[in-house]
Amino acid sequence: MTTIASLKDRYTEVRERIAQAASRAGIDADRVLMVAVTKHAEPDQIRELIRLGHTDFGENRVIQLVQRAAIIDEWIQRHRTVPGVTPPSPAGAREGAASGADGDWQTPAMPGTVRWHMIGHLQRNKARKVVDVCRLIHSVDSLRLAEELQLIGMKREKPIDVLVQVNCSGERQKYGCAIAAAPHLVGEIETMIQLRVRGLMTMAPLSTNPEDSRATFGRCRELFDEIRESGDVPPTFNILSMGMSGDYEVAIQEGSNMVRVGTALFGAPATDAQADEAEDEE
Repeated sequence: MTTIASLKDRYTEVRERIAQAASRAGIDADRVLMVAVTKHAEPDQIRELIRLGHTDFGENRVIQLVQRAAIIDEWIQRHRTVPGVTPPSPAGAREGAASGADGDWQTPAMPGTVRWHMIGHLQRNKARKVVDVCRLIHSVDSLRLAEELQLIGMKREKPIDVLVQVNCSGERQKYGCAIAAAPHLVGEIETMIQLRVRGLMTMAPLSTNPEDSRATFGRCRELFDEIRESGDVPPTFNILSMGMSGDYEVAIQEGSNMVRVGTALFGAPATDAQADEAEDEE
């Protein structure tokens, strides 16, 4: 008789596989941050992960990101005001992957808070809504979007953290700037006072064989290293977001220090699992 694994069991398994992949790559597992992609998760499942100490969650749609962030923030605030109830603690150093020179990725702003990531394609007319709730935007793929975020950021005290999304697979249907255009886009963002480019993000071609992703991830890691070694970016350019549920172990072996995991945690949705996985974690 087959038993259905609990969310805690799946979370533990993913953590262990991340640690094993990091070990094979010769890096510290604590330096790999997992973003739990919650598109197909129930609010109770998100709350359970927070109770387990998880702090980073991602959405690929703006409306759902705003709604989920509001629901979870209200829940956390309510728990803080209930006598005798301790808010969930952050996962500590293991969640501090890719911390910059400023150290602001080491822990959340306060115990019991979470960090939301915008991992999907972002339209300029929706950028303002995302900035208000999200900690890191993974999908800046054009100068026009960066300029829009810069305008929004002019009314903020703290810079907006972004990743440049690069189409390293060369697929026409994929979002992301071309490989050759990435250094220029990074350089342009570096001139924008209210933006802080933290690294690169890419997606591999959808495949049932994780090894099919290796070439794409390897090329993105080479590009990431080239930009860092150019001396044109500060030490805070240190995040390489690659890998989803089906290929995050290969991504880590190729240098990823931020992975986006949805189906491996919450299970496949009732619809076409493979198609939704691509949309979910893009």
